[in-house]
This record gives sequence, structure tokens and C-alpha cells, in this order.
Amino acid sequence: MWKQKQWSDLTQIQKAGIVITGILQVALLAVAQWDIHHRPEEEIRGNKWIWTAVTFVNFIGPISYFLFGRSRPGQRRVILSE
Repeated sequence: MWKQKQWSDLTQIQKAGIVITGILQVALLAVAQWDIHHRPEEEIRGNKWIWTAVTFVNFIGPISYFLFGRSRPGQRRVILSE
């Protein structure tokens, strides 16, 4: 069995990597949330509240929002169901 490491068992490089990853994750979340709440609904594919929830899924959520959730300038919004 693997012995679970404590924070004090990690090297300085490992600690720095964890801290930088955490900062990056929080920054992505903050930017995605800001963008969702300041972007007009016509420029977001889907429901704003669903994208708000999706962005809380680690790195995958904010990256998915930036790749798939925003409409490109000049692109028409597609409504899948009414």
C-alpha cells in the first residue's frame, strides 16, 4: 500500500506546482463566472445558469465554457428546444 503523503513530505517544487495549479483553477473559474454574468444572453449558447454550474467542475467546466458556451461575433444563436 502507498503511504499517504503529508504537505510537509512534499518537495518545494511539488508544493509550488500544487499552489500554481490551484491559483490557475480559481482564476479560470473567476474569469468564466465574470464573463457569463457580463455577457448578453444572446451571446451565450444555452442557459446562463447551466453554464454557471458547469464552470464549477474543476478545469473542465471553465474551459468547456470558453470553447463551446460563447457565440462567436456575428454568429447567430441556435435554440435547440422551445
